[in-house]
Amino acid sequence: MLWSLLKILIFVAVIALLAMGAVYLMESDGGMQITIAGTEYTFGPLQSVIAAAILVVLVWIGLKLLSLLVATLHFLNGDETALSRYFDRNREKKGFEALSDGLVALASGEAKQAMSKAAKAEKYLQKPELTNLLTAQAAEMAGDTRKATETYKKLIENENTRFVGVRGIMKQKLSEGDTKTARKLAEKAFQLKPRHEETQDVLLKLQAQAHDWAGARNTLNAKLKSGSLPRDVVTRREAVLALSEAQDIIAEGASIDGQEQAIEANRLSPDLVPAAAMAARSYISAGKTRKAIRVLKKAWEAQPHPDLAAAFAAINPTETAEERVKRFTTLTNIHPQHPETRLVRTELHIVAEDFPEARRALGDLVETAADARALTLMAAIERGEGAQDSVVQGWLAKALNAPRGPQWVCENCNHIHANWLPVCESCESFDTLAWKSPQANEVGSATGANILPLLANTPETTSIVSGQEVIEADTDGPETPETADPEDDPTPDDANKAKPTV
Repeated sequence: MLWSLLKILIFVAVIALLAMGAVYLMESDGGMQITIAGTEYTFGPLQSVIAAAILVVLVWIGLKLLSLLVATLHFLNGDETALSRYFDRNREKKGFEALSDGLVALASGEAKQAMSKAAKAEKYLQKPELTNLLTAQAAEMAGDTRKATETYKKLIENENTRFVGVRGIMKQKLSEGDTKTARKLAEKAFQLKPRHEETQDVLLKLQAQAHDWAGARNTLNAKLKSGSLPRDVVTRREAVLALSEAQDIIAEGASIDGQEQAIEANRLSPDLVPAAAMAARSYISAGKTRKAIRVLKKAWEAQPHPDLAAAFAAINPTETAEERVKRFTTLTNIHPQHPETRLVRTELHIVAEDFPEARRALGDLVETAADARALTLMAAIERGEGAQDSVVQGWLAKALNAPRGPQWVCENCNHIHANWLPVCESCESFDTLAWKSPQANEVGSATGANILPLLANTPETTSIVSGQEVIEADTDGPETPETADPEDDPTPDDANKAKPTV
């Protein structure tokens, strides 16, 4: 309120002073005389003041016109001026509008419109580092790989966009199936940005596919340093790499180096089943059976597996069936109710011809977990106890249509593998195989189906487990009660003869 009153008083005072000054000039004598070309011009005091003001305005206008003339000359000469900056702002505005429209078109899937807007943006902006990326992505969407490749090469020439260009060409080579060139480009992209997670994953996958285990270790260490993978996952993958290298070394004939790599893989990840089995066999070949037993027990605690049982059987291949049953208690006392433990005990008792104990070990697995392996073992028990062929053939027929049980399944694409591999055969993902029951029935597990001959070490048992009885049944067909000869019914002595020999 006071400030408003003060401003009003100041305004009134200024007006009063101006009025007083005007009255003073009008009442004063004298003036100003100007002679131009012999002509005298006389101005009174008030007229002199007005003429001076007009002169100041004219001088100001003249200076502005002179500045405009100078700016025009600079503009025509190509120098930066306010006029050029004005036109540049307009061009920049149009360029960014075109770039924005191009990004929207790209997100909408309109590849041709995106390329058109990118060309327009390049015309106005003259900034290829901004527009080339849009052009390349739009060309890829439109299927113009040649244009996309040319644009990515232009991006490589610029230091700021070099990584984007290398990555773009790398993805093109991957889509074309040229993994060798893609791996070289991935290595270059990794050098430019070592902490880029996607580049790390692609490079690790390509190195694993190429069996470049040393390079894969370097990439894995980079993932650990960048924090893109936790320590426990990195340790497991180091074990996978060591195991994979051991497999390659053994395949090349250098068994000692391969055994050392297998032992290293088991040290890094004791629960990795293939590493434990290979390390145990390495210790067995070196005569270190206690270490082999310790490795297998630790792995069995993590996950019972047929490969571990087969490696445990290989510790003493010449023992009798009864001795093997006794020795295996060291392993089967761990997780005694686990399905794999019960199946192994069942197989051991079948080989030892203790069929009642085998039936007790199998228990209700044929009902609660009726896979092909459990049903095949039930057929072996029935044969060993002297059951009719139709009963045995019935169990084997069920086994043919039953789920195969746990297998090596890729957790990325659900592809089933007969044996463990570091890289999936289908999607080529690294370290994605897990021992579990597949969602769909495909091929059976070679290890699981043939575990009994491995434990028994006798060829006679193979006919029971491999399902040859089913083939014979399909050929001859089971006898019906009407056509069967009563004299053919098995007697107790015949039943004893029906038991498999060890």
